[in-house]
Amino acid sequence: MRKTYRVKKEAEFQKVFHNGRSTANRQFVIYVLDKKDQPHFRVGISVGKKIGNAVMRNNVKRRIRQSLTELKPQLKAENDFIVIARKPIADMTMKETKKSLTHVLKLAKLLR
Repeated sequence: MRKTYRVKKEAEFQKVFHNGRSTANRQFVIYVLDKKDQPHFRVGISVGKKIGNAVMRNNVKRRIRQSLTELKPQLKAENDFIVIARKPIADMTMKETKKSLTHVLKLAKLLR
């Protein structure tokens, strides 16, 4: 994902957490903040230390980013959202990760 598609600053993360709505399944929690007049969506990814060591966390982030890249044409534009990974994600394959992420994005009404 390009930098313009990322939520990076702590203040932006906190704004989404405090003002957004949340949706979850067993593997992910998604916080969504609607932002009008935004040309494209922005995403932040959070993977905590409970998931595993640094290698495992980076692997999980890579799988989430790849899944979002593949789903990019279907994602609604006027949103900032944060994807938080939960513990079961560590044992999942890429295909399972994408399926679970698609499920939670549908629940959050982020897919067209």
